[in-house]
Amino acid sequence: MADNDINSVCVVGAGAIGSLFAGHFGSTVDASVLTRRPIHAHELNRHGLKITGKSNLQTKIRASTDPADLGEPDLVIVATKATAVESSAKTLSGHFADATIMTVQNGLGCEDVIAQAGDWPIISAITFMSGTKHSDIHVEYELDTATWLGPWVKRGPGIEVVKQVEALINRSGLKATAFDDVRPAQWSKLLFNSCVNSIGAVTNLPHVKAFANRDAMEDLGHLVFDMMEEGKRVAAAEGIELHEDPWDMNVEAVSHGSTGQDEYAHIFSMLGDVRSQRLTEVDWLTGAVVREAHRLGVPVPIHETMFRLVKALEQSWRR
Repeated sequence: MADNDINSVCVVGAGAIGSLFAGHFGSTVDASVLTRRPIHAHELNRHGLKITGKSNLQTKIRASTDPADLGEPDLVIVATKATAVESSAKTLSGHFADATIMTVQNGLGCEDVIAQAGDWPIISAITFMSGTKHSDIHVEYELDTATWLGPWVKRGPGIEVVKQVEALINRSGLKATAFDDVRPAQWSKLLFNSCVNSIGAVTNLPHVKAFANRDAMEDLGHLVFDMMEEGKRVAAAEGIELHEDPWDMNVEAVSHGSTGQDEYAHIFSMLGDVRSQRLTEVDWLTGAVVREAHRLGVPVPIHETMFRLVKALEQSWRR
C-alpha cells in the first residue's frame, strides 16, 4: 500500500470481530470479505451485513471464498481465530501483492505465520472490542473499546501507514490507537488473556467477579493474580514494559463489564471453544508465554499447569 488514503479493505474471516470491521468499513470504503464457507459468502452478497447494538448499520458487502474475486485491496485484515491463521495464510498466498496486512489475533506468533506466505508489510494489532454473532449476516456490537496497532517489529510498514489505518478505523465508527511499538500493549493483553482464558476454560466460569476476589483462602483471584505476576516476570525478562497491568485490566473488566453483574459476564473465547468441544487458542496464549519463558529461563509453573490442563481437555473429547 502506498502512502496515501486507504480506499479498499478486505477482511479475512467474518466471525464477530471480522464482521464488526467489515460492517463499519462498508459505509466508508470499498469493503470485501474473504470467507471459508461458500454459503456464508452467498448470504453476505445477497443480504449485506447488519450491525446492531453500539452501532446500527446495514452495509453492502462483496464476499467470496476466492481472493481472486475481490480485486486488489489496499488493506487486508486477518480477523480469524489464531487456529485458522495458517489456512488463511495459504489462501492469501500469491494474492494482494500491493496490500498491507493487519493481524488482530490474540496471543503471539500469528505475524510469523502470515509472513511465511508472502512479503506483505504487516501491522500487529490487538482488539478489545467484542460482539455476538447472531447469524452470518447479523452481529451485535457489544464492547466498543479500542484496537491497538503498530508496525510488526520484523517487517512492518512505516508508522505513517499505521496511522492511516488508525484514522480509517476511527472514521468508520470503531475505535483505534496507533503505537510506534505495540509490543507493550500486545503483551499486556497476552498476559491478561493467557490467564483468564485458560482458567475460565478449566473452571467453566465466564469472567465473573470471582476472578478478582482475594479475601478468603479459596478465592479464585489468588490464582489469577499469581499467574499474572508470573507472566509479568516473563515480560520483564523480554525487556517489555507493559502498557497496562493485566491484573488492573482484570479487575476493571469484572467491576464494570456489561453491567458489573455476574449474569452478564463475558464468556471467554476459550471457554466457548471448550463448551463446544473445539480446539482452543491455548497454544497462542498460555502456550506462547510458556515457550517464551523457557527461552528466557524464567520458571512459570502455573502457566505450564494451566496449559497442560487445557490441552488435556482438548484430548478428552477427541478420544
